[in-house]
Amino acid sequence: MEPPINITVYTDGSCHTQLCTGAWVAIVLINNEKIIRTGTATDTTHHRMEVTAVIEALQYIRQHATAPAAIKVITDSQFVAGLTGRRERLTGMGFQNKKGNTLRNADLIQEFLSLEAAMHPEITKIKAHQQANAVTEYNIEADRLCRQLVRDMVGAGRLAGK
Repeated sequence: MEPPINITVYTDGSCHTQLCTGAWVAIVLINNEKIIRTGTATDTTHHRMEVTAVIEALQYIRQHATAPAAIKVITDSQFVAGLTGRRERLTGMGFQNKKGNTLRNADLIQEFLSLEAAMHPEITKIKAHQQANAVTEYNIEADRLCRQLVRDMVGAGRLAGK
């Protein structure tokens, strides 16, 4: 039997609000291996990118890690960190608001909650944009990568005349 694997994930999402162009980053640390997962999107929001980062990380872990013992997700997103606490209310209302309209990002929230229920990650909210230390080092790296991806997309759009 393989020894259990401890996994720590640092996630971030960013969005250029006027152009609705965004990016997400997940830094997955599996024992001594560092895997960086990234993605970009158009017609998106900051919250979508934050949730997508966690979803992509958990999907990667599910597909590639054998026998994880503990998964820790470190995020600077209050939205992401609060989702599990709102699970009962969200599901009880059928992912709709009081007027009966589907909640914004309901698709991603449902996927996140499904993965969270199956994998039981410990989700920790940390303050964004702190001084570098052992806890924030990878959060800062994820933030820098995320913002660079958004800048690259915005620059590419301007060069293409969009």
